Amino acid sequence: MFEQHINGNIEYLERPGANGPVLVMLHGVGSNAASFSTLLDHMPRDWRVIAWNAPGYGGSAALDAQWPLALDYAEALRAFLDRLGLKRVLLAGHSLGCLTAASFAATHRERVARLLLSSPALGHGVPRGAALSAAAQARIDDLETLGPDQFAALRAPRLVYQPESNQEIVRRVRDGMARVTTPGYPQAARMLASGRLIDDAERLQVPTDVIVGAEDVVTPPDSARRAHAALRDPWRGSLTIVPGAGHALYQQAPAAFAGALAALAETVG
Repeated sequence: MFEQHINGNIEYLERPGANGPVLVMLHGVGSNAASFSTLLDHMPRDWRVIAWNAPGYGGSAALDAQWPLALDYAEALRAFLDRLGLKRVLLAGHSLGCLTAASFAATHRERVARLLLSSPALGHGVPRGAALSAAAQARIDDLETLGPDQFAALRAPRLVYQPESNQEIVRRVRDGMARVTTPGYPQAARMLASGRLIDDAERLQVPTDVIVGAEDVVTPPDSARRAHAALRDPWRGSLTIVPGAGHALYQQAPAAFAGALAALAETVG
């Protein structure tokens, strides 16, 4: 089970480990740290597993900038790891979390032993301060007009492959999404609008794997292929496409996702 903690201005969940590696996981724009709980039964018991609530999520303080960039979240992650005394970790991002993870790994390559980009959001490449992309603006508008509960009810089924047959997974995704608040969610949506994952992927000098659900309609497999192709040798690792899984990959296919996580440690000395 995860234990809840606050470190400085960041709330996080942790499952203590023994002598295994330290894994840090970064959630997506409509999620939170608790969404990773389904993975724990599939993870090696000796791993120390940490999942943060990104700035502005859960009990984590929001960033100061109204329109932060991926690098701002990456620097918040650096400060968080510094406070925990973690010099080098395995790092996994999901969806929006991939933008933070790639920015951090590109800027602080010595801090990341291996990186996993799951269901990677590529970002929309909009300059900060310009008009938001229609998709990003719709996220903010829907939350403000519908409220968190209706907002989550509207969006959650799209994250799950065959939602009518996977109502429990849809419920978990919806419950997590209903916890988003302002200003954290609008800030993250703006970061997504300005994100340029491909640029950071091209700069990475950290072994990096990519995984995506075959039925993901939010960040489709073609986006994952683009991210994987942008990685340079010798840093380009595996590309895994999980059948029968949508965007909520680690909730719909936790065993396959945990297998990708376990592979992070196999090639790290």
